[in-house]
Amino acid sequence: MAFEPLKGVRVLDLTSVVVGPVCTWRLGQYGAEVIKVEAPEGDLMRGLGGLSPTGQHSGTYLHFNRGKRNICLDLKQPGAREAVARLVESADVVVANMRPQALARLGLDAATVRAKHPDKVYCLITGYGTDGPYAGLPTYDSVVQGVSGIAGLMQARDGAPAYVPLLICDHVAGEIAAGAILAAWVERRTSGQGCSIEVPMFETMAAFVLQEHLAQHSFDPPVGPPGDLRLLSPHNKPVKTADGWISFTVNTDPQVRAFLVATDRAHLLDDPRFTSVAARARHVGEWFEVRGAALSSRTTAQWLAILQGADLAAQPCHTLDTLPDDPHLTAVDLIAYEQHPTEGRTAAIRSSIRVGDAHLPRRTPAQPRGADTRALLEELGYGAEAIEALLASAAAQVPRSG
Repeated sequence: MAFEPLKGVRVLDLTSVVVGPVCTWRLGQYGAEVIKVEAPEGDLMRGLGGLSPTGQHSGTYLHFNRGKRNICLDLKQPGAREAVARLVESADVVVANMRPQALARLGLDAATVRAKHPDKVYCLITGYGTDGPYAGLPTYDSVVQGVSGIAGLMQARDGAPAYVPLLICDHVAGEIAAGAILAAWVERRTSGQGCSIEVPMFETMAAFVLQEHLAQHSFDPPVGPPGDLRLLSPHNKPVKTADGWISFTVNTDPQVRAFLVATDRAHLLDDPRFTSVAARARHVGEWFEVRGAALSSRTTAQWLAILQGADLAAQPCHTLDTLPDDPHLTAVDLIAYEQHPTEGRTAAIRSSIRVGDAHLPRRTPAQPRGADTRALLEELGYGAEAIEALLASAAAQVPRSG
């Protein structure tokens, strides 16, 4: 039996790029009908996410927009605004990540929508929220990485700030927004009332950083410097082997003893700096220097056999080239291939969530811009002449032929 707790729930997706599409993709994984409203110029991520055969569906765009219907509307035109008003009325959940000022101009802000439809669940994902001195400022993932202190963690460890080469803030905030919407939907089923949700990326990621790295400054007065000194150690990196790199972690006292024996460092077993969790915390720099020393005497495969044989957490340190071919990911069928309507054979990454005996389905491929425009306008009550008028004025658009 399919796991579709949101089956029958219509989500109006007024988002683009990454953070909003991640949120609505997740809701679609749970069975929601997601309707993506796309501007005539198209979602920026169609091209910004990398090259593609047609230039219209980057790999990033494909993966974040599976399972969504697509209607193309030019919201600068009155006809399109009427169509999106009908979409709002038909939806149960509205998700937006436009700047609040732009939403207010279009009458698509939370206050306007919920004044007309108090039963709607409305979620706004913003860079900085709608109050405070940064409210309304533009942002992107890298800017949030900087202002939230993520890039500064690299400075504390390596001497210079650096971005995580992954849109980590967009991913985290999008997933948190999806969780908040699910909670709001549970409440709505009980009370019959909708609500307005706001997920600011800056506060969300600042909280993530501070939950781990406020550390000794969590106490008043502080009991030491800020930061988890283990994570900030310059030796807290993958370890070099004879032919590559390996990733491992040892935390408990039994793990540390097993690690020292396995790596021919038994002479350190009785070293008072390393004999307990508390001792290693007091001598964290020295311990991580030991733990991070190169293992150049054997190959990665040999070290994996030794460390895994000692029941320690150890795996190869993959590259972008080797990750898709990892034997575990291949065995569990994380990536499959399918035929896309315009891009040919494309990779489809399934959900990592398993319910019962099956993973959540991959859903349909991401669609060309405006692929469902006609069908959705018909569902909204537009007749053939009205649809043709919207198309003729370019207030609504369908995919270009050829």
